[in-house]
Amino acid sequence: MTDPANPDAVTFRDLHRPGDPFLLPNAWDYGSAALLAAHGFPAIGTTSLGVAAVHGRPDAAGATRAETIELAATVRDLGVLVTVDIEGGFSDDPAEVSDLVAALAALGAVGVNLEDGRPDGTLRPIALQQRIIEAALGHGVFVNARTDTCWLRTGDTLERVRAYGHADGVFVPGLTGLRAIEAVAASTPLPLNVLHQPDGPALDRLAAAGVARVSTGSLPYRAALRGALAAVLAVRGDAAPVPLPTYGQVAAMLPRP
Repeated sequence: MTDPANPDAVTFRDLHRPGDPFLLPNAWDYGSAALLAAHGFPAIGTTSLGVAAVHGRPDAAGATRAETIELAATVRDLGVLVTVDIEGGFSDDPAEVSDLVAALAALGAVGVNLEDGRPDGTLRPIALQQRIIEAALGHGVFVNARTDTCWLRTGDTLERVRAYGHADGVFVPGLTGLRAIEAVAASTPLPLNVLHQPDGPALDRLAAAGVARVSTGSLPYRAALRGALAAVLAVRGDAAPVPLPTYGQVAAMLPRP
């Protein structure tokens, strides 16, 4: 839970306004974070896919704990609020998750993103995820409870959202239909975070549906990959690639867990 004595955490919490969502771009290294900070975004998040790819590790497999902490330490002086994607907390032990969040808070992070999806495509048992969320609270940061029901196409989204009601916010990536978004927003008093989709609803329509935060996730990293490939292909005289690499295509290039 955000600490009233931490003005940055309070500022970050106050950015979450249902019906007036703020756009949270996601960085993967110091350069991308610095670029976003320089363009006036009040807060940035990290992207686990980007961090994993930069270090040659699998995403969503609990393999980048040290690299995630290192990135948080590196970007702490950029003058922008930073919330950190910690996958599932890099542990099923609530005490270890608590230690991680405390370490990130000490580095100046104002929030964490904590998911219930597992590398094998299942969801953590609700009771365990509730304990892990509880362990993440109490360090003065905004705990955004992410459920991967839509992402993994398993479980009951509304059941999970209600079960995570002790968090500071809730995040449902893969939730795109406006009626479904409205239903989730209406089901919880917590601010709702959704993932921007290039072919999904625009910000104004998400606002009307009651969304409080819109994340870009791995989109900026994947767009950077396409831009890099286009640049070198142009030097060779080849046509630039048109489609944006999907999350699955990038993840498939990374080492297996």
